[in-house]
Amino acid sequence: MENLVSSWCNSVKSVPKDYVFPVDARPGDQIVPILTNCPVIDLEKAVSGDRNDVIRQVLQASQDCGLFQVINHGVSEDLIKDTMGIVKEFFDMPNEEKASLYSLDLRKSCRLYTSSFEYAKEPIHLWRDVLKHLCHPLEEWVDLWPQRPSKYRDVVGEYSVELRNLSLKILEMIREGLELEPGYFRDELTNVQTLLLSHYPPCPDPSLTLGIVKHSDPYIITTLYQGNMCGLQVMKDGQWAGVEPIANAFVVNVGQLLKVISNGKLESVEHRVVTNSKEPRYTIASFIGTHSNTVIEPAKALLEKDGGPVYRAFTYKDFLQANREQRGDGEATLKVFKIKG
Repeated sequence: MENLVSSWCNSVKSVPKDYVFPVDARPGDQIVPILTNCPVIDLEKAVSGDRNDVIRQVLQASQDCGLFQVINHGVSEDLIKDTMGIVKEFFDMPNEEKASLYSLDLRKSCRLYTSSFEYAKEPIHLWRDVLKHLCHPLEEWVDLWPQRPSKYRDVVGEYSVELRNLSLKILEMIREGLELEPGYFRDELTNVQTLLLSHYPPCPDPSLTLGIVKHSDPYIITTLYQGNMCGLQVMKDGQWAGVEPIANAFVVNVGQLLKVISNGKLESVEHRVVTNSKEPRYTIASFIGTHSNTVIEPAKALLEKDGGPVYRAFTYKDFLQANREQRGDGEATLKVFKIKG
């Protein structure tokens, strides 16, 4: 527990050297512009307006950016507020009340840790603490979640169900846009959901360290609530740009598995998280993925129009192994499975 950044960060005036990234990887003092062309999609219009136009917007954003924000998405403002409040309350609890959850065992379905999942092996640590747990089906996992704060299981449980429904709604629009068969993203491809709750304490020198290194998400789709604080940055046109928070909006990331399923049509954007020196930042990410033995491959309905597959079939287990070997580098990981020629 003493490794948690929140346990000691208030007592240091400089960044410890095992948190200082090499010059070519650290954020530095350069001012990063806001991503001005990040699509913001009003999902309510899929019900009250032109559904086909909303589908077109979702597909276009997934192709051009691999990332967009959604508003009027159906998740209540009160639930979002209550969930973020619970997350802050959890991380603010004394260490002794969280100690039973802390673990370096990757097999645990619910665990608190710091930096990355391989803290003991990594040469440089990330400036963050994390609570990660499985949440679908809810009744299978909820009893392993934190018992405190007392409302954690009820509030976060309702939130996880709502976020799953939202993710599946967006995937259904992508399915329609790609003209895949009905039910394509149901069951096997989306039967795993994970919540990742992150706490980024204030950092004495944000130019030297990172909250999360550059990576692409190794899932089907990610839905992120980033509160009202900047920190998420994406690689666009060869340079970093910040994703500005919008009140009660969710940031949606196309995962690498979805890029493969689309036969390369959709983009999976590289992104990172930077810290700040003034305030703690909290985020909630919902990842939709699959089991280790599931076979991932380009959708067969796309192959005739595309003239064949861009990627060969692989199991998710093999993909995760390649992703570890490539240190989370999204493009390098996908190259392992790309068909040459």
